[in-house]
Amino acid sequence: MNRADLERIRGWTAATRAAASHPITRFAPAPSGHLHLGHVANAVMVWGVGRAAGGTVVLRIEDHDRSRCRPDFEARLLDDLDWLGFAPDGPTTAALRAAPSPYRQSDSGTAYRNTLERLQAAGATYPCRCTRSTFAAWAEHHDGPWHGPGCPGDCRRLELGAEPGLPIRIALGEAGDEESFDDVLLGRRSGPVADVGGDPLVRGRDGSWTYGFAVVVDDARHRVDLVIRGSDLLDETPRQVRLGRLLGRDDPPRFLHHPLILKPNGAKLSKAEGDTSIGDLRAAGASAETIIGRAAFAIGLIERPRALRADEVEGLFG
Repeated sequence: MNRADLERIRGWTAATRAAASHPITRFAPAPSGHLHLGHVANAVMVWGVGRAAGGTVVLRIEDHDRSRCRPDFEARLLDDLDWLGFAPDGPTTAALRAAPSPYRQSDSGTAYRNTLERLQAAGATYPCRCTRSTFAAWAEHHDGPWHGPGCPGDCRRLELGAEPGLPIRIALGEAGDEESFDDVLLGRRSGPVADVGGDPLVRGRDGSWTYGFAVVVDDARHRVDLVIRGSDLLDETPRQVRLGRLLGRDDPPRFLHHPLILKPNGAKLSKAEGDTSIGDLRAAGASAETIIGRAAFAIGLIERPRALRADEVEGLFG
């Protein structure tokens, strides 16, 4: 992030605070591994921009992936947030530890099932027999991955009956359909609602709700109107905006896609690989302030690494 980007964000936060619109944003980690420096960078952006704009921050546990998310990872995640000093406006970390919550995806099955039933009643979903090998075979035969609406097996038009364990896709639109959205850094953007991978899945074969479905349902029911996340999710935004419209959200959230912290080889940090785990940094003697400052420096918010408290990140944007 360069100085012009930072000034653009500061101008937006000042105007938003002056308008007293009180945006709601969210920090939404997945407990599929330990928090790493990239999560801290996102927390700096979420709490810093959200608070500078006069808004609130909600904490959501995105544990939709049954195969990868674990309770012990969630417990460690909440402990790391407390230690770093990033306190959400709700729910508190203590509340999430104590009981089921509508801000934890594994506790929100009823909300997702009700939403799926609405989409089914509107004729916006269809069962799909395609597997990863189906997509791989199509890509090999056509010298490239599946693009556009539908799926390689044309399941959207076959009117397959419901079968136990059969994945469900959402028909978001036709070839050439696009959605537009506003990004604080990038301005007005647009893109296809169905691109690589075709129509998005609602549920996988193992019964897990997908990220692309659950996050749109959650942002609507949690009244999130400012989504601050890494630039790796930029291409997902048009299809999420379209799904939101299918669910009755005519005014999509405003987005802010920020730079990622990358490895020297250009790959993004990974929880699975334990990259710059907060736990490891703590064990090595790093303070919370040192870690926050390191993350802020890594995405260009400050000119050199320095100690930075969680309650000081608002000042970077105000």
